[in-house]
Amino acid sequence: MTQSEASPAPTALEPAIHPETRVGHVHLKVSDLERGIAFYRDALGFQLVQRYGDQAAFLSAGGYHHHVGLNTWESKGGGPPAMGSTGLYHAAFLYPNRIELARAVKRLMDHNVRIGGASDHGVSEAIYLQD
Repeated sequence: MTQSEASPAPTALEPAIHPETRVGHVHLKVSDLERGIAFYRDALGFQLVQRYGDQAAFLSAGGYHHHVGLNTWESKGGGPPAMGSTGLYHAAFLYPNRIELARAVKRLMDHNVRIGGASDHGVSEAIYLQD
């Protein structure tokens, strides 16, 4: 995905990836689409921007086409991956300030979502949720 013309190949002193590159979205396989939508929309506050029947959904913050994609194409009714298997370790959502992070925590608590931990990393503050 690009937003402008391609840049020349980097030299040994330049980074291999442009420093303004961002993660556009994460697409997750879920076992229950309704449950996934309810979590990302109701508990985290993302807007449901597109739905593809009972198979997939796109959710967004701030009008972006989607930050989170959910699908059941290969996972409907499936269980969690076996302990010790590879896959996504975690995804992080960066809130613009502490007030918005506090609002997110309150919304999670209002939806009875268990908060598994919290940490101050020096460059960011985090709360952890377990799926």
